[in-house]
Amino acid sequence: MEKRLNASGDSWRSGVKQGKLCPSRENTGDTHAHSLPVIPAHYDLKFPNYRQPVEIGCFSLDSHRQLFNDDRQLRFCRMPPDKKPRFNLRDGFKDRFIKRDDSVKEKLDHILKWILLNRQKFPTLAGDGGSPAVTNQLHTDFITWRGHLTKILTTPYENREGWLMAVTLFNGTYYMSEVETEEARCQREQRTEQQEELMYGGYKFEQYLCADEAEGSPDPSGVVNTNEAFCCVVRTRLDGHSLVFSGEVDCKDNSDPRVKPPQCYVELKTSREIYSPNQEKNFLRFKLIKWWAQSFLPGVPKIIAGFRDDSGTVVSLQTFETMKIHHLVKNERGCWKPAVCLNFCNAFLSFIKQVVTLDNHRVVTLFSWEPGKDITYTLHSDGAFSFLPGWYVGSVFGHSGALGTAGEKVPDI
Repeated sequence: MEKRLNASGDSWRSGVKQGKLCPSRENTGDTHAHSLPVIPAHYDLKFPNYRQPVEIGCFSLDSHRQLFNDDRQLRFCRMPPDKKPRFNLRDGFKDRFIKRDDSVKEKLDHILKWILLNRQKFPTLAGDGGSPAVTNQLHTDFITWRGHLTKILTTPYENREGWLMAVTLFNGTYYMSEVETEEARCQREQRTEQQEELMYGGYKFEQYLCADEAEGSPDPSGVVNTNEAFCCVVRTRLDGHSLVFSGEVDCKDNSDPRVKPPQCYVELKTSREIYSPNQEKNFLRFKLIKWWAQSFLPGVPKIIAGFRDDSGTVVSLQTFETMKIHHLVKNERGCWKPAVCLNFCNAFLSFIKQVVTLDNHRVVTLFSWEPGKDITYTLHSDGAFSFLPGWYVGSVFGHSGALGTAGEKVPDI
């Protein structure tokens, strides 16, 4: 029997029927609407069907961002005996920190490389006979990053940061890749050292809680290298939309070997210590929604948070169960609702299918959203926002090792 997630954590149940979520039609009367409203009340409906995510693979990225089709970068969660551990999150920032160049936009490249290395995960890719355009289809509606979907889920309650999502329909599958907004670029280029140190602290926290071996111990004296990563790849379904997406995993809880991925994974977070009711309100309203969405999507059941004081020292640890987070906010007036997030995401994916109908790897539909506005889109065929590399397009059609359609050689993976 197929399992479907209910964000309340109280039961497994079905929700909204396929095809009933497209508020833009109901509110505009236009079956080919040019925009999608972002109003929480429009999506305050029954919780939609969300299939329990299944891990279909994983990959690792080394210190040079080279991809390996294995779990060599997977780390193991090792909780300290003291719930007030006094972790110094500033330690090593000046002399033991190798930062990934976040001006380099990798788009979907790592996921695409993983697909080419794992064709057996998509049985039809190995099909014999028939048209390559048919036998090589992934039979998956959407390919994307978990982080992109997190942004979509939290959009109805976001009031600061807009986004751009590029979508290409290729060989029957919608590929979605985020495009950096001008505002985000400016913020990235103008970060202060204090902001960089706060970002570093999140990675440093992982170093205090993660060991390289299942029975090993964390080594906080080492170098923090943000190029390295372990990523899981999961398959799931939101109502009528099948999805395969990948996301970075912080560590694995190895206390019960019977628990399989992604249920054994753990997300690690840091936040400022809460001193006042207003700070607690902001934490529940603005931070927990992102923590919940990020872990709910791939089925990660547990978040361990380290709360830091103003000197950058973790003074307490708290564990949040992903499926129970909404209990902390449901009594807050005007606070976020998981059903609204999932229903909106469902509507947006339906909107993509409604809008993007030309199957062509050179054509990009750019979806744009700013707080307080509807989602709109523009069409681009000039290559400005193209993100599917020639080596991938060529390989899907059975030309692995040859030049892709854009003259790019298939990378060494």
